[in-house]
Amino acid sequence: MSKPDAPQDTDRQRLWSVDEHLADVLATVRPLEPIELQLLDAQGCVLVEDVTVPVALPPFDNSSMDGYAVRTADVQGASEEFPAVLKVIGDVAAGSGELPTVGPGQAARIMTGAPLPPGAEAVVPVEWTDGGTGGGAASGMTPASESPEGAAGEVRVHRAAEARAHVRSRGSDVQAGDLALAAGTVLGPPQIALLAAIGRGTVRVRPRPRVVVMSTGSELVQPGEALTAGTIYDSNSFALAAAARDAGAIAYRVGAVADDADTLRSTIEDQLIRADLLVTTGGVSVGAYDVVKEALTDLSTGDEGVDGAGIDFRKLAMQPGKPQGFGTIGPDHTPLLALPGNPVSSYVSFELFVRPAIRALMGLPVSEVSRPSVRAVLEADKALGSPAGRRQFLRGKYDARTGTVSPVGGSGSHLIAALAHADSLMVVPEDVTSVEPGAELEVILLG
Repeated sequence: MSKPDAPQDTDRQRLWSVDEHLADVLATVRPLEPIELQLLDAQGCVLVEDVTVPVALPPFDNSSMDGYAVRTADVQGASEEFPAVLKVIGDVAAGSGELPTVGPGQAARIMTGAPLPPGAEAVVPVEWTDGGTGGGAASGMTPASESPEGAAGEVRVHRAAEARAHVRSRGSDVQAGDLALAAGTVLGPPQIALLAAIGRGTVRVRPRPRVVVMSTGSELVQPGEALTAGTIYDSNSFALAAAARDAGAIAYRVGAVADDADTLRSTIEDQLIRADLLVTTGGVSVGAYDVVKEALTDLSTGDEGVDGAGIDFRKLAMQPGKPQGFGTIGPDHTPLLALPGNPVSSYVSFELFVRPAIRALMGLPVSEVSRPSVRAVLEADKALGSPAGRRQFLRGKYDARTGTVSPVGGSGSHLIAALAHADSLMVVPEDVTSVEPGAELEVILLG
C-alpha cells in the first residue's frame, strides 16, 4: 500500500471520521426497556435475565429406541443361534403414567421417549429381536392399534445389552438449578426450544426495535408502477427495510416522499408513533432539492414542526457516504439517521451506522453491534485506487477457504447490480491511496 503526502481538504466544514460518527450514534442510542413476551414473540430478542433450569431435562430415565425394556442378566450371552426368550408383559408408550415392573425373564415393549419401567436396566432395539413374531430379525413393531396382542406373548432377543444401553438418563441434558441461558443471549430457534423444554412460557427480553424507513425524491416510483420520463424505481427503502429486518428489527417501509419539506415533516410526525428509530435516505447533500436537510434543519433550529428535534448534518471522511445526518426527534427523542440517496451509499451507511444502532437498541454490547471483519489478501488484476483522506468501502467477494477477497464491480455509488453480487466490503484506510494485488485488507463480512 502506498501512502500520499499530507492530505488536503478544502471542505469548509470539518470532516468527521467514520469512528467518530459511529461513536456519536452509539452514545445517543439507549437499549429499549425490557418487556415480558411469549416465546415465539421473543424470537430474535435479547434476554435480559439469567434463566435457570427448574426441573432436570429429561425429567426421567427414558428410552432412546423403539424396542424392549429388559434386565441385563436375562439377555446375557444372547445370540441369533441361542436367543434369550422373554415374556412380554405389556407396552410402555411415551406419556405412560402407570408402568409395569419388569421381573426376571420378562420384557416390556417400549417406545422412544417412554419412561424406563421399574426393574428394567437397558433397552434392546426391536431390530435385535424377532419382534414377538417367532421369526427372524424384526424391522419394526406392529402398531398397537393393529395388533394389541403384540404387548403380550414372547419375544426372542438375539443380542446382549449392557446396563443403561439405549437409555437417556434423567438430567443428562441439564440438571435442575443449572444455568439454561445467560442474560444477553439472542433468542433463536434452539434457545426457544430450550426455554419451552424447561417449561418457560414467557421470557423477559428487550423487544425488537421498530424501525421506520423512508426514501425521499420526486423521481421515485414504486416497483410495479410504470416509469415516466425522468423517474426511477425506489430501491433504497426496500433495501434498507430488508437490512433492518436482517439486523433484528421490525421494519416499516414508507413509500417515497416527494421533494417537499412540509410533506416530509408531516410524514415524520405521523411515523413517530410507531418508531424506535427513523431512517431516511436521500436529500442530505447540498442540492436545491435536498429536502431532508431542509426540513430537519428547520426542526433542529426550533421552527414549527416536531418538538424536541436536534439533527446534525455533517460530512464524513468516507467514500461512499460522505453526507450524513444524525440526531433525535420528537417528544421521546427518537433517534433519526439521515442517509445519502445513492443506493450503494445508503446501504454502506446502513451497515456502518444504522445496523449498530439497531443492535444497540436491542441491548447488545458494543463489541457485538457491528458486522464481523477479517483480514484478507487482495486478489485483483490491478491496484485499487482510493482518495486521500477518505476511508473507502469497496464491494468484494470473500473466499474463506483461501483467505482472499476480490473486487466486485466498480466504485460508483449507483451500481446496485455489483452490490447484489458482493458478500463483503473491502476497507481502504484514509491514509492509503493505492492497494496492490497481494496486499492485506480489512474485510467486513455482510453475510
